[in-house]
Amino acid sequence: MTPSIFRTVLGPDFDRLHPQLQRRFSVGLASGEACTGRGMMDRIWHGRGFVKPFLVVGGTRNILVPRVGRNVPFTIENVPYADSFGRETVTFVRTFDLPGRSRRFDAQMVLAPSRDRILDYLGTHQHLASDLHPRVEPDGSLLIRSGEHRFREGPVDVRVPGLIGGDAEVRESFDDRTGRFRIQVRVVNRHFGPLFGYEGSFTATYADVRACGVRAGLRPVREEARA
Repeated sequence: MTPSIFRTVLGPDFDRLHPQLQRRFSVGLASGEACTGRGMMDRIWHGRGFVKPFLVVGGTRNILVPRVGRNVPFTIENVPYADSFGRETVTFVRTFDLPGRSRRFDAQMVLAPSRDRILDYLGTHQHLASDLHPRVEPDGSLLIRSGEHRFREGPVDVRVPGLIGGDAEVRESFDDRTGRFRIQVRVVNRHFGPLFGYEGSFTATYADVRACGVRAGLRPVREEARA
């Protein structure tokens, strides 16, 4: 059976993940499972005021979240499918039920051709792409750090400079005491400090993707072929 994209990148270290994380990050075409997480964000936060315009612009394409809040219900949908270029893809679509209007943060992950990292395409049109480097921590949790970011639109393919980019760090663990996954996301600019983040917890359910399929609106409007 073809391993999931996370198992491929992590190799033997994948087996050091907490068993619940192993199942969650085994979601793929071979497993035939989709995972839906439902829970509560304890906090969604922003950095200093100057970042707000960037978050608002990003929010128009479901990149980042231009609102702050506490105790915000949310859903994360991880559904595998083959994209229009034949690559196995797993959605990481987060919906935050903020007062007045829900906000989405869309990402689709594929295995890099080098098979040593994950490509994270962001937003409804995949204009932004980031390298992701996952690592298993001693306590069985998963730490994911972003690497290079690129902006792609038509013939344009440029590296996002550090002055305006953000380094993301994602920590996901499983709390045996509560039976819930815990998630913490933090995006920091190397020059200006913290930009955006959220932290909370959720429970997960699994479904046969061959039966449930990929619901309308979950896939991006435009798919990017360049790795």
